[in-house]
Amino acid sequence: MAHLSWDDLQFFLAVVRERQLSRAGRVLGTSHVTVARRIDRLEQALNTRLFERNPRGYEPTPASLRLIETAERMEEAARQLPQDRGASPGQLRSLRLAMPEGFASLFSTHLLPAFMARFPLLMPELITMPQVLSLSRREADIWITLDPVTNGPYRSQRLADYSLHLYAMPAYLRDAPPIRMPEDLRLHRIIGYIEEMIFAPGLDYLREVHPPLRATVKSSSIFNQLAAVRNGLGVGVLPYYIAAKYPGLQIVLPDQVRLTRTYWLTCHRDLRALGWTESVIAFLAAALHERGKELELDPDIARPPDDGGSSA
Repeated sequence: MAHLSWDDLQFFLAVVRERQLSRAGRVLGTSHVTVARRIDRLEQALNTRLFERNPRGYEPTPASLRLIETAERMEEAARQLPQDRGASPGQLRSLRLAMPEGFASLFSTHLLPAFMARFPLLMPELITMPQVLSLSRREADIWITLDPVTNGPYRSQRLADYSLHLYAMPAYLRDAPPIRMPEDLRLHRIIGYIEEMIFAPGLDYLREVHPPLRATVKSSSIFNQLAAVRNGLGVGVLPYYIAAKYPGLQIVLPDQVRLTRTYWLTCHRDLRALGWTESVIAFLAAALHERGKELELDPDIARPPDDGGSSA
């Protein structure tokens, strides 16, 4: 189906309900000529006739009847959108979301299609470098953070926990010194974040694995770190939901190193008071709850068979 714009569909619904161009125009505050032009444009976009013109007015065709449900869903979504974001009723409105890079990948891959279907008039803008934004200046509408905000006019809601583990490629582990405890990692190339660019305490993984440990291959991008690990350059801490896509990766010290982090949703209390924001938050919370098992690795599954080796 062609891309449908609520800006056109509201004209369609008005004609369905009023059966006359002039009455539809009065409902929409415009002329019957504009209504006719919008209906013609919609019919051309769909390559189908939506109305039969007769002395009684505009009668919906079977194709038109199939379109009504879609149009009414978009109408309901439009009612939930704020009216103070610089857009006229029925127009797309931007929603700026700031989130860590890993969560952005999860959102874009698994949640975005359902999000667009649920909120057809919201235009998401994803920012994956939240460290460059200011919470106090409200440079984003909704923030996904690793730590809750506990002061100021902001409210944080727990979304989901996820687990992280040490990973390496089997070939690297075969050629490297054995790893039987976290202290042994000091003899290895460690892949991690650039310390001064860690924008949230929750990203400081290595101090939790072994306090003296420091990365020797560094990147501000979790996906660059993933690439380095997959290329056999060393050992790195990766979220399970990202690393699980690559069965070649091996978990290191599964019984000794398991980190848990939490994604929090944070927004200004004024924005939280709007009905549409609550709908977005409820959607994100429910969607992540459904995917909960994909975010954390079962500890029993993490343990590989005992093969007498010393690296995992």
